[in-house]
Amino acid sequence: MSPDSTMLETFSQSRLQAAGPHEMSDALENAKIVYFPECPVELPDATDLDNLREQLPEQLERKNASYYPQSDQVRGLRKGTSLQTLSRRVLKHHSSVVSDFLNQAMPDLFRDVRIGTSSFRPLEERGRNLKPHASNELIHVDAGAYGATNGDRILRFFVNVNPAVDRVWASKGSFRQLFEEYGEQAGLSGTGNDLGHLDKSAMGKLRTSILKGLSHLGVPQATVIDSSPYDRAMRRFHNFMKDSPEFQHDLTSRQEYRFPPYSAWMVLTDAVSHACLSGRHALTLTCLVPLGNCRHPELAPFNILRQTS
Repeated sequence: MSPDSTMLETFSQSRLQAAGPHEMSDALENAKIVYFPECPVELPDATDLDNLREQLPEQLERKNASYYPQSDQVRGLRKGTSLQTLSRRVLKHHSSVVSDFLNQAMPDLFRDVRIGTSSFRPLEERGRNLKPHASNELIHVDAGAYGATNGDRILRFFVNVNPAVDRVWASKGSFRQLFEEYGEQAGLSGTGNDLGHLDKSAMGKLRTSILKGLSHLGVPQATVIDSSPYDRAMRRFHNFMKDSPEFQHDLTSRQEYRFPPYSAWMVLTDAVSHACLSGRHALTLTCLVPLGNCRHPELAPFNILRQTS
């Protein structure tokens, strides 16, 4: 399906220039994929991109090279690699220019966001033969990002920096739609659901406080192991989707999207089901948006789940 699908909200340069402060954020909250035929932010230098595309695949020890702003370090590369400095410079700058753009384009939604990783994804997504829970090829909603989100929204901004090949996505609709249809099968709605209360207990809050303290004391990964009832419920639904062949193979509501070279798109990935079917060489910035910033909080997964708990 071409990028004029009903789930895509396209912002040409002219529409972008005329857009009000809530136009893009309202589209995101309504489970749209905000699509930019021309990337709205400055891209890395062409020579730097060439070097990363050519050399990164051989120097990875993880599936991505990722810049972590809290520690000002790049992770995912083999120790001693010559690309450490280049990757850090490129990914740190990309994080900065995307953040500046989003802060200007939708200041209310982007207020007080938590900036996460800026990543380069150099590997072909198709046919990687990963375990289901790690596979990007299986349709899912995102659950958890850098520890407990506690209901905050997961925003991701993507750029296809492959100079010749589209990046291909698939979706089966919004979290709301899929939860209504599959929530009971996943054990999260209906009689006997084990959703429980979504707010943290006193012990959960104490655990979070301790982990934050460790993070401030120089253990940056401490908060990654944090969790919450909401995040565990979202992880359960994420795993149900990926573990269910019937869900994955049912093409009734499945749509595909092609993102051409040097186009960009962003999405609240907790609210839009998605899979990357094919493509290599993409830049990704992940942010956590406070739920309190949303103009349409009733559309957030936290509040959809809360109605059931």
